[in-house]
Amino acid sequence: MSASPVSSVPAQEGGAHTTSPGGSIVIVGSGLAGYTLLKEIRKRDAAVPVTLVTADDGTFYSKPNLSNALAAGKAPAALAGAAAEKMAAEQRATLLTHTRVTGIDTARQRLDTDRGELGYARLVLALGADPFPHGLDGDGAEAVLTVNDLADYAVFRDAIAGKQRIAVLGGGLIGCEFANDLAQAGYAVDVVHLGDWPLERLLPAEAGQRLADSLASIGVRWHFGRTGRSVARRAAGFDVALDNGETLAADVVLSAIGLRPSTALAAGAGIATGRGIQVDSLLQASVPHVYALGDCAEVDGVNLPYVQPLMVQARALAATLTGTPTRVVYPAMPVMVKTPVHPVAVLPPKPGSIGGWQVTCGEEGVCALHVDADGSLQGFALTGAETAQRTRLVGELAA
Repeated sequence: MSASPVSSVPAQEGGAHTTSPGGSIVIVGSGLAGYTLLKEIRKRDAAVPVTLVTADDGTFYSKPNLSNALAAGKAPAALAGAAAEKMAAEQRATLLTHTRVTGIDTARQRLDTDRGELGYARLVLALGADPFPHGLDGDGAEAVLTVNDLADYAVFRDAIAGKQRIAVLGGGLIGCEFANDLAQAGYAVDVVHLGDWPLERLLPAEAGQRLADSLASIGVRWHFGRTGRSVARRAAGFDVALDNGETLAADVVLSAIGLRPSTALAAGAGIATGRGIQVDSLLQASVPHVYALGDCAEVDGVNLPYVQPLMVQARALAATLTGTPTRVVYPAMPVMVKTPVHPVAVLPPKPGSIGGWQVTCGEEGVCALHVDADGSLQGFALTGAETAQRTRLVGELAA
């Protein structure tokens, strides 16, 4: 291949076994999924050749930390864990940074990139997810920001420096976390959300309303049942027009309306995609020698864009790629929402579960249990002080 890697460090002796079948592994993507898989492979095999290809500079960082960095007092640079050169050396891997994959030839087992071709014996797609287009009109629409990686976050932090009013589009998990972080840092925050309460896909109304009230107590202004229509530039910022004719004044507009799995590269190569890149419980895609994990993957029909499923997938796939075929088996995995003003822990019932919410509201939190007709626990949503029950309820579900 014509591209020059940032670092090419040969596999070293020692460590785990070095008998992986199938030849070299190429991982596309340097997010948490790609790097976690690389680390898990190295725990099991010190010598199998691994190349990681990324369109960015390959800096290792934890994406979940972006939405609470203000409260943590961390500048964007402080969120970077290690440079690509260090990761390559530590993990004995070849890193190809600033290298964009433009196509996959699954028959020849080769990647096309903007720096030449690269062959693979086994290919892992760790492509993450992309922000939904905001669909806004107006001469300020192109200035609407999204935060999907560390570079985006650096742009966002520069944009809000010295400003006061932030409009957040979307009251899902990321929108709520950013709203909490911004409000506690002293910004005036408006959240525009199509649902009737935040996180309505995860929480029953009582739990969602308690979160909304808690965020309102630190200054967040909610606009429920509303969407943005256009963003117009004004002398000092923007006017955000809503679908009911209301206009919000903002210095910065952040779109947090959601992410969708990145599937275009796979689809262009004839790899089956649905909501995500479709894989089985071995994380094998519809064509031989290709796997996917993380936010881009649809595992046996389910896409779980959270950290804990990613970790489970990485451990299983590392075992498979190093000679021990291992299916993904998820434990009970609550989703933790980083809203310190009123924490949330939710473990949704499995898709297709037949049951309903039993909700108890106390002064310091909401406990909602999703149970079937026999009273068996199927999932839960806890807020505030009730999140202390999380471990016990996970144990009950596991039992």
